Amino acid sequence: MVLQTDNQLTLQEFLTLPEGEGDITYELIDGQAIPKMPPKKYHSKLTRALINLIEELCEGKGEVYPELAVALTRRGRDWAPTPDLLYISYQRLPADWEEEGACSVPPDLVIEIISPGQTFGQMAAKAQDYLAAKVLRVWVVDSQARSISVFYPDAPPQTYMGDELIKDSLFPELEFTVEQVFQKAKIPLQNFSS
Repeated sequence: MVLQTDNQLTLQEFLTLPEGEGDITYELIDGQAIPKMPPKKYHSKLTRALINLIEELCEGKGEVYPELAVALTRRGRDWAPTPDLLYISYQRLPADWEEEGACSVPPDLVIEIISPGQTFGQMAAKAQDYLAAKVLRVWVVDSQARSISVFYPDAPPQTYMGDELIKDSLFPELEFTVEQVFQKAKIPLQNFSS
């Protein structure tokens, strides 16, 4: 369901729209306000686990935000995605940033968790759009495959599963495995929908 407007929205017009009803979050894509898939139980548990891990990892170096819109450009047009999580260092956005509204600079890290009805291919394409907009890293979390795929601006993506230690030069102190994320989220080994 698209938020109905008579014309193509600019970023400023999108940011001044009234908030969606209930738990609906919108993203600005190709001039239209498009609703984001509402998170389900496992999606929410993974989000919470990742927030805790990233906050521990980057304490005093930046901020972690769930579902904060980001003002970017995609294929020459205003784009305001709302990633499931983003991390932005104080090098990119000062610690005293207090604006209400969309993040005004590309984050260091964007995390998207695949929801029911979404495919890995769709999220991989979105990851490439984030990288083209100067986001430094994109993680795509696939709860069905129990994997995290890391997308880089200058190298092919790397998919991590099980007890593989996630490695990334952007976060040299990074020391956890995908399985630790799923254990921290208390998600059992079985088939489920996020």
